[in-house]
Amino acid sequence: MNIHNLNDTEKVEYLIHFENEIAEIYETAVINGPIHLRGGNERQLIKIFKQINKNDIVFATWANHLEALLHGIPREKVKKRILEGHSMAMNFPEYHFYTSAIVSGISPIGVGMAWAIKKQKQKKKVHIFIGDMTFQSGATLEAIRYSINFDLPCNWIIADNNLSVDTQTDITWGGNIQRLFKFFEKEIVDNQCKNVHLNYYSYKNNWPHSGTGTFISF
Repeated sequence: MNIHNLNDTEKVEYLIHFENEIAEIYETAVINGPIHLRGGNERQLIKIFKQINKNDIVFATWANHLEALLHGIPREKVKKRILEGHSMAMNFPEYHFYTSAIVSGISPIGVGMAWAIKKQKQKKKVHIFIGDMTFQSGATLEAIRYSINFDLPCNWIIADNNLSVDTQTDITWGGNIQRLFKFFEKEIVDNQCKNVHLNYYSYKNNWPHSGTGTFISF
């Protein structure tokens, strides 16, 4: 089944069913590695991916199943990678899709890719999906500022569930994430950027940060 042939409601059901299936398999203790399931943000992601071309480059975090499917990677390939224990390393160069299990790991790499695209005058864009805590981390802050200063073909997508694992982001940083978002929005306007964009959405994850909430003994 090609996810791009589905309507939005069918896509939501498709994504939910996939994560539920992975959760059921995980609880049989056959996946020898961590998994990071996501839910509650299906419609936001579906809307975002309507603006992403298949030749665009996508960078995602360790919680990447939904982004991988929406970017057109076949369901069975994503599932196979997860079953092999590599849920956090969902790298498919042939589909222009890359991830990192390191916080902020994708940010400088994505910006480097965007710089190469600009130098080569390619008609592509880099889309970097990050969480709210990563958005406020050093390497990502530097990468965003660099992409703005050089107006790189970069689209930053911040998914805010106000959590880093189980730590509340606003309490940890003592401030509202919107202040930082608005600061960078102003930087984009002041620098008269035409290629770099910043997007934000909030959601409540239907799953624990890692695993399913059930203790699994391997």
